Amino acid sequence: MKILEVENLSVEFRVEGKILPVVSQLSFSLNKGEILAIVGESGCGKSVSCMSLTRLLPEPPAFYSPESSISIAEKSVLQLNKKELRGVRRENISYIFQEPSSSLNPVFRIDDQIAEAILLRKDGHSADVKNEIIDLLTRVGIPDPEKRMNCYPHELSGGMQQRVMIAMALAGKPDILIADEPTTALDVTIQAQILDLLKHIRERDGMSIILVTHNLGIVADMADRVIVMYAGHSLESASAQEIIFNPKHPYTKALMNAVPKLGISEKSRLETIPGTVPSPEDYAVGCRFSDRCPLLLEKEINNKDLRSLCTEKVPEWKEIKKGHYCRCHCLK
Repeated sequence: MKILEVENLSVEFRVEGKILPVVSQLSFSLNKGEILAIVGESGCGKSVSCMSLTRLLPEPPAFYSPESSISIAEKSVLQLNKKELRGVRRENISYIFQEPSSSLNPVFRIDDQIAEAILLRKDGHSADVKNEIIDLLTRVGIPDPEKRMNCYPHELSGGMQQRVMIAMALAGKPDILIADEPTTALDVTIQAQILDLLKHIRERDGMSIILVTHNLGIVADMADRVIVMYAGHSLESASAQEIIFNPKHPYTKALMNAVPKLGISEKSRLETIPGTVPSPEDYAVGCRFSDRCPLLLEKEINNKDLRSLCTEKVPEWKEIKKGHYCRCHCLK
């Protein structure tokens, strides 16, 4: 059952007379109990796309195109007023942002911050809030919750702070949990614990999760489906297994080739993608990956008309096989 549908989402920032197309023509859906990973380099529009789902971006400078459509639990988000939007944010969707140390309020104790989320859901009724806080902290694996709930954020480790952020997100009992780089700045052991916790939450509560990451190892272990983004465009979307073992877009292939592999010679050099992600004001007219595409740089495309098409026209979003979508002129 689909609980989120996004159609032709386009977001632009209008700053100092410039129009910056940050996200363009993004379409996807999310099923109940599904983990959807959004993958790409920094600056590809992953976080902006997720913040757009509940209109967390300031308006202005953010503007949505008239063709954009976002539906959560059959509510058209772009048509809601401020009060209705608060209801969606409170009941349907919660966020875990990067860097919990900057997301938690340093002057309030943990119990106060979690209690706020609980009271919003209960319309201010305070019965059993303390017990619910203890239950939430226990569920996310924080030891001695009766003691920890009285701590300030700076008294907790980075991993503990991230667990508190997850507890706050769960306090609203949402249908959808958006985890934006939830393991940033955490050591490898704590990263694994946080990801295991998210999988357990999905299995126990049937919650849908959108996982924003640039770590393809996480995708292989966590995701059911994957969207690959670059420069505000979705370039490929398919099941996680299909993306990992049968990528079609040159960008997805380049990302996979850049992953370190066991068993290679110590003298072998890691493969890299030349260049950097352009800023929105410098996006190419045609395919936004064209100036970094190995097919063009290595002149594997000999057809002049096709080479011109890549640099002059935006590729269409096509289903190349059932459930596998791609945006590339080179694929039939």
